[in-house]
Amino acid sequence: MSNVTYADFEKIEIHTGKIIRVEDFPKARKPAYKLWIDFGELGIKKSSAQITQRYSKEELRDRLIVAVTNFPPRQIADFRSEVLVLGVVLDDQQVVLLQPDQPVPPGQRIL
Repeated sequence: MSNVTYADFEKIEIHTGKIIRVEDFPKARKPAYKLWIDFGELGIKKSSAQITQRYSKEELRDRLIVAVTNFPPRQIADFRSEVLVLGVVLDDQQVVLLQPDQPVPPGQRIL
């Protein structure tokens, strides 16, 4: 893996968000949810996340998360995923979501 500069890192927009809506995503190739995430001044953005084995829809609602907000959108089946929700991939390929350890407003930039 090659090193990057701080200037490279600054190009990636990572923000806090609050999940406000969760739906099943039966058209996805692998089990996934459709997420609607409030990023404060950045608005509400959508994402698809393969986290159904670890999280229920109820557990995800109102949860703070961390996401990359400036990747190009991806079309996944009939859903446009606009942000990449960040998490730790475990050996069994399940994802544990990253989140702030204290309440913070949605939309805050992470450095």
